[in-house]
Amino acid sequence: MERTLIILKPCSVVRGITGGIISRFEKKGLKIVALKMYRFTKEKCAEHYSHLVDKPFYPIIEKSMMAAPSILMCLEGVDAVEVVRQMTGSTNGRKALPGTLRGDYCMSHQENVVHTSDSVENARIELDRFFSEEDYFEYDTPLSDFLYASDEL
Repeated sequence: MERTLIILKPCSVVRGITGGIISRFEKKGLKIVALKMYRFTKEKCAEHYSHLVDKPFYPIIEKSMMAAPSILMCLEGVDAVEVVRQMTGSTNGRKALPGTLRGDYCMSHQENVVHTSDSVENARIELDRFFSEEDYFEYDTPLSDFLYASDEL
């Protein structure tokens, strides 16, 4: 099974829409295997967004990510990275299609409710940045037989 990182950004927490977002992932059939509340520091923000630190808009990202706590989540499923990216929609909420998380929950390019890993490799790096082995939970669910055909697992 593939794993991916989801960050429910401070704007989601403050707006009180985290439950609705998490519910959409669960309804899709993705399994939550790690979950915690987290407050970004300047250092961790710079590490996570290292590819953007030199951009003129980075101070806006930093201010946004440090404004309130975030919720960090590891989701697991077949093709989890791709599935989550499709569910999330375009980075700019004004351009995201209805039915996607950003299409349904935001109007902003920056205050765009979630961060999601963009590749399997980056998911591993990002998950290691925020979670340790003891943060993960393995558990069986009787729904597995109804989420995937036997040849998909």
